[in-house]
Amino acid sequence: MTDRITTDAQSLIDAHGDALYRFALVRVRDKDAAEDLVQETFLAALQGTYRESGPTAERRWMIGIMKHKVIDYFRRTSREPIQQADQSGRAAEDTFLDDGHWKPEAAPMQAWTEQPDRLIERRQFWEALAGCMDRLPPRAAQVFTLRELDELETDQICELLQLTPTNFGVILYRARKQLRDCLGSRYFGQAQEGLNA
Repeated sequence: MTDRITTDAQSLIDAHGDALYRFALVRVRDKDAAEDLVQETFLAALQGTYRESGPTAERRWMIGIMKHKVIDYFRRTSREPIQQADQSGRAAEDTFLDDGHWKPEAAPMQAWTEQPDRLIERRQFWEALAGCMDRLPPRAAQVFTLRELDELETDQICELLQLTPTNFGVILYRARKQLRDCLGSRYFGQAQEGLNA
């Protein structure tokens, strides 16, 4: 029995370990926490019952377990005090008009010339996004990740992170703004330079 469990564990690790680690790392932005989440996911998978067949279904099942582990992680860490400072150095009012639209002069210098669906597939984009997310305050990164990457509803995120809807809105707004500015300079600016070269 123990040999079968060891074989099952090794086959899960070989098949899904790297993908689960990348999934966790993008969300929690902490190598040690990501490793812990992967271990918790494998433990839960070995204790659970897998009902579907095929490697794609198995990967979906493992990612589903990981999503719950990430939410539990955010629930635990939401009780810790986190600085909420906007680190962009510019006031948000300098970037937006009264009606909420971007000020034309606040737009990035280079145009984003590629289709968004093509950019998402590019590894460099994800690396730039991860680098930009590292610059966000921890709570802002959590809010952005849960809303935009995991597509949770606002009320779920507010309950999970113990935020008011207004506070959630402000944090998400600042996170989006900082990511827009960072990606505009770190990724899209470089992509434009490459086109001009």
